[in-house]
Amino acid sequence: MKKGIYLSLACSLWINAAEVELETIYVETKVDTEVIKDVSGEEIKSADLGEALAKQSASVSLIRRSGIANDIIVRGQKKDNISVTIDGVKVHGACPNRMDPPISHVLTNNVDYIEINEGPFNVEDFGVLSADVKVHTIKPEEELSGDINLGFGSFGYKKGAFSLSGGIAENVRVLLSGSAETSEQYEDGDGNDFVGQIARNIAEGTAPASAQYQDQYKDMDAYTKKTFMAKVFWDIADNQELRLGYTANRSDDVLYPSSKMDALYDDSDIYNLEYIAKDLGTYSKELNLQVYESKVKHPMSTKYRVMGAVNYMTHALDTKTQGAKLKNSFALDNHTITAGLDYSKRNWDGGYYMNDIPLDIASGGTRPYHSIWDVDTENTAFFIEDNVKLDKVSLDMGLRYDNTDVDSGNPAQQSNEYDELNGYLLGTYQANATTKYFAGFGKSSRVPDAKELYWIGSMGNAVGTPDLENTVNYEFDMGVEKQYENASLKVKAFYSKLEDYIAFNSSNVNMMGASVNAYENVDASIYGFDLSGTYIATDSLYFDYGMAFQKGEKDDPLTGQTGTDMPDIAPFKLNAAVNYDYDSTLALRAEVIAADDWDTFDYENGEQELDSYAVLNLKASQKFAKAFELTVGIDNVFDKTYAVSNTYSDLILLATPGSEVMLMNEPGRYIYTNIRYEF
Repeated sequence: MKKGIYLSLACSLWINAAEVELETIYVETKVDTEVIKDVSGEEIKSADLGEALAKQSASVSLIRRSGIANDIIVRGQKKDNISVTIDGVKVHGACPNRMDPPISHVLTNNVDYIEINEGPFNVEDFGVLSADVKVHTIKPEEELSGDINLGFGSFGYKKGAFSLSGGIAENVRVLLSGSAETSEQYEDGDGNDFVGQIARNIAEGTAPASAQYQDQYKDMDAYTKKTFMAKVFWDIADNQELRLGYTANRSDDVLYPSSKMDALYDDSDIYNLEYIAKDLGTYSKELNLQVYESKVKHPMSTKYRVMGAVNYMTHALDTKTQGAKLKNSFALDNHTITAGLDYSKRNWDGGYYMNDIPLDIASGGTRPYHSIWDVDTENTAFFIEDNVKLDKVSLDMGLRYDNTDVDSGNPAQQSNEYDELNGYLLGTYQANATTKYFAGFGKSSRVPDAKELYWIGSMGNAVGTPDLENTVNYEFDMGVEKQYENASLKVKAFYSKLEDYIAFNSSNVNMMGASVNAYENVDASIYGFDLSGTYIATDSLYFDYGMAFQKGEKDDPLTGQTGTDMPDIAPFKLNAAVNYDYDSTLALRAEVIAADDWDTFDYENGEQELDSYAVLNLKASQKFAKAFELTVGIDNVFDKTYAVSNTYSDLILLATPGSEVMLMNEPGRYIYTNIRYEF
């Protein structure tokens, strides 16, 4: 497998050395940014945005937990180490076990495009440690337009979606969008559905028998999901615009077979208000004010499992984030300056129930109710950015000062305050019309969250570590972009020095075997590269590809341990595809997604070796009768059995004492079709 991957790298470099006289294609993007376009049009297989990103970008790895709502890793970082915004709104999940990651609160049919900004080169948003993912949803149009989608796939997948957009007054545009979908439990390449995967692991000794679903629940669907989005854009004047948005997500009975609990429901609401004014004067090229609120409710339970047949546990949590941002940009000579204020306050609260009775009451006071006790994380920041044009050189620089208070509703838990000054300098040299070099250095940080500081387990054990330091990232990036007449090539390399990285220490357990003060600061480093590009063979035939590699190591072992390998460092990954477009009506695509063996891992904290894999996906789209488009596809054509997600102990996954943790296999051969009507 390694030989094949490295051969693909050599071939891709050789291909880009060739030049054919065709029209040059330029895509205007920042050098540190990867843009994934037309998500709503291209990613029609399912609503899962995390899965779509992993297919589209070699830099993104998937954390598979279920058939929906899966999380992502970027450059060996996940959770709060990467920032996710949806139309500028900061979104957090409520589940401490990441069943509802931020990326899951918007669906592919509502997404226009996505920016993946790697590195510490963003001072406008809070908590951008190693990368940020900016999701931009579809916008209302002036002319009446819309579409209707019907999708069907293997494992009982069914989806219906619509969007309607247009002007309802001279200066007012409206968008309405909605969807509903459901799926049965998918089967892996061995034909095992969720119940079958658990049964296999019980037989292998990597999952307890009590984790199996009760007989009456074994045929449950994997999930049911409904969404609604509404937007109103009002042109108040020629240079002023008011934007209002609301997004609702409602998920029911989402099964998480490799965990002890399933989500009874997962509901989120996102409210967004944005005011934009342009050309107000010499010192205001654009003024932007945004106010938002995002809310998530997430109860998870053992109700459907054998362990919950008599007494079932429910862990119910909710989180709310409110924020505001004011920024102003203006031009001064060869400078474009943006300055602003950023504020956000996240509340996170949760508790345990037994048979729907608060656990402290059900246990007679011997076990706790609160898991995360009404914790507020309040951030106030000032930022300034400057873009300087100097002939062939462009300099981007920024500074951000953060003051963050983290306070628990439990008076016995200490409060924490964090102050940090972050910034970056990124330079770009346009050597000629087709070659661009760039290099940058930055410092960024993120504070520990309420789970890492204060989480109390259901046995009363203090899982969180209340005196954690915030993590600081010092990073150097460099790379080159090259345009040919018939091809493009982009190579990036990075070195990240992480000070006080927040790691999970599985060795910190009490006499009952429960984790205590399990989070620990440790210094570490991560380095790697990614390469991407395109090659146009003919007017109809073209190729695209991407590959990424990272390596990570702790400076010292965690307390009581000996290993220094970093967790979540996915192996070398390759995405490559051949595309054929004919007469703007027929589009064919064959893609290969492959990864090397995951043989460097944090074994003392639950990770294990994963085999290499390579899967082939096929897709064809045909437009007809002007308004219709039919798409058919097959993912994992050869029905391979493989896993992409490792088993780091910061997530609570199924295991038996002394055994490896249960792996969650990917779907086997998946056949799907979608028909779209546009007007």
